[in-house]
Amino acid sequence: MTITASSQLPNIYSQNLELITHKADGLLPALGAELVYTQDGVGRYLSFYWHKSDLLGCNPEQIVTQCNEQKAFVPVDRVSYLETLHRVLTNLVPERCQCWFSCEQNLFELELAICPIIPPLGTAATTVLVTGRLLQLKVNHQEANVVINPPTQIDLAVRSQQHQRIVNKFTRNIRRTLDLDIIWQQTVDSLGKALRLERCIICPYQPSSSKVRVIAEYHQPELPSLLGSEIDVNTEPAFAQALATLEPIVMEIPGYNVCPQNKILVVATCYQDQANGLIAINLRDECYPLTDAELELAKEVADQLGTAIAHATLYKELEVARQKAEEASRLKSEFLANVSHEIRTPLNGMIGFLKLILEGMADDAEERNQFLAEAHHLSLHLLNIINDILDIAKIEAGKMELVCAPVKLDELFSDVENFMRPQAEAKNLSFRMQLPPTSDDIIVQGNYQRLLQVMLNLTGNAIKFTHEGGITISADVVLKKGKLPEQQFPGMVRVRVADTGIGVSLDKQDKLFQLFSQVDGSRTRQYGGTGLGLAISQKLVEAMGGEVHFYSLGEGLGSTVTFTVPLYQQPVMLSSTDMDSESCS
Repeated sequence: MTITASSQLPNIYSQNLELITHKADGLLPALGAELVYTQDGVGRYLSFYWHKSDLLGCNPEQIVTQCNEQKAFVPVDRVSYLETLHRVLTNLVPERCQCWFSCEQNLFELELAICPIIPPLGTAATTVLVTGRLLQLKVNHQEANVVINPPTQIDLAVRSQQHQRIVNKFTRNIRRTLDLDIIWQQTVDSLGKALRLERCIICPYQPSSSKVRVIAEYHQPELPSLLGSEIDVNTEPAFAQALATLEPIVMEIPGYNVCPQNKILVVATCYQDQANGLIAINLRDECYPLTDAELELAKEVADQLGTAIAHATLYKELEVARQKAEEASRLKSEFLANVSHEIRTPLNGMIGFLKLILEGMADDAEERNQFLAEAHHLSLHLLNIINDILDIAKIEAGKMELVCAPVKLDELFSDVENFMRPQAEAKNLSFRMQLPPTSDDIIVQGNYQRLLQVMLNLTGNAIKFTHEGGITISADVVLKKGKLPEQQFPGMVRVRVADTGIGVSLDKQDKLFQLFSQVDGSRTRQYGGTGLGLAISQKLVEAMGGEVHFYSLGEGLGSTVTFTVPLYQQPVMLSSTDMDSESCS
């Protein structure tokens, strides 16, 4: 607790520093305090008086030299104590605190008032005058099991009030934000600083996992950090018990993984009786036992934090959902704009060619037939666009029904080649198709028309986006048992469509299979199409029990699309020896 700046220091604090620090025999006892000493900014004793100095085993004349040289009477939490000294010397404002001191394995809980000795104007304060009293003494338990001056009911009430203020302040802080990272870090910082803890950690908890990860931490500088480390709940009894009971658990186990040779307080944060996190606090052995009221306060902190985590998580999920909805709306608007352009282009062409014919602009029958052929080609292109839109509408509505049956892979490849080779050769691209060597037909289980649609779609994309080089379509048999509802298959066939085209940058490949999403709208205008091809192909292949994957090392480095389809029956594969024999014959 900080004393206000308006508190008046006795005149003796600011007069004659030489007398106070070096002639303490008469001056310090004259202050009337039970314990009086002076220190510099690094905690060295300049003078010392304690009328209970017999408890230390040395007299007042020896105490300064002994404490400074042998560290015989020092604060247990030296870091926090020195922080208080520096704050008092910097702000020139007295402070009151309670802290533990150790000496010869005995522990002293002291109530102290730390006051700066005001220096001449223009110079920095370097010395403090400390007055205090003994609250309780814990004698080395190996020699005697006694406790002198145990905390009174008033002490316990004051301590409880201090902890309640900490809880109230902590609650106000976490209610001001819905950012989970801030809530976690504010919690450990608030508890760690207010209670001067060695370590305080928080781990989010999911019932589906037996491991938790340290997401936020407060710890003293001399301790190693646990931030980011994983803790197996099954190997930490305090963690497991806290999750099982939803009550604060204080446990002391030698060699404990989280805080070796120390007590640990673990409490589960929960919302509507469901755990969603864990708080773990190191408790020093010299600390007084926690009372039932303090354990109840710990549970209150956990409940407040659990509610805050639940609200922040819900807010985050709603924010993600809102962003996805806005992105979907934007993508659909962009998609409609592109599709309307794609529909208008062939439609305008058809109208133009038919108008020329109707107005007699064709010079002869050959030119009229040419106009009709162009109009027919454009009508087929328009039909493909409309079919894509209808297909995706059926898929989104869950009305896409596929009847699967055995399909010969060589017949499927043959039809794809008949359709697509002329288009590839028209762009001076090489076109190769490769089937795995077998002595019998490779038969897959699928819908022939939809498999053909997928292959034509993938091959058409490869030709569209390739300007030099070529396209290679290949297949291989993966003898790994596949399973569909009520059906088992001896393996899968993987089909690859590889090209040497423009490729796709690594950061944009995740958009390829998103509905109404195109990697680059300008490319859609340049190359045409709705941008639905890969998304439709993926849905169709998945409906037949397979998977679609896209690979590209980056722009200008080509692309490879693979899809799998269940194998209806296992073919007899030819070895290299068999292949050599067939070639010789």
